[in-house]
Amino acid sequence: MLTTSLASWLVIAVALAAANLPFASERVFGFIPLKPTQTGQARSKPFVARLLELLVLYFLVGAVAWLLESRIGNVFAQRWEFYAITGCLFVVLAFPGFVLRYLRKRRS
Repeated sequence: MLTTSLASWLVIAVALAAANLPFASERVFGFIPLKPTQTGQARSKPFVARLLELLVLYFLVGAVAWLLESRIGNVFAQRWEFYAITGCLFVVLAFPGFVLRYLRKRRS
């Protein structure tokens, strides 16, 4: 039986994993490889692609949350404030992946 508490924690765990996925892999959505450069080197995913991937994953996590909410009971109507807050929360959840990808000092 899926309880409200379990569904909430499940959505948080899925959101945490999805928010960090664009920064954890050079593949689009974790499984679509980018074409190599003309010299044969592996291509690095541009930052804009990571942001677009983050946006798509935000809506996918929202769809999962909506599905779980509809299975539990009534789905509540949301206004723009809900999406602004959850969007900011999704960006905050992506911070560990961003730090590991761009701010961590690499050893030479």
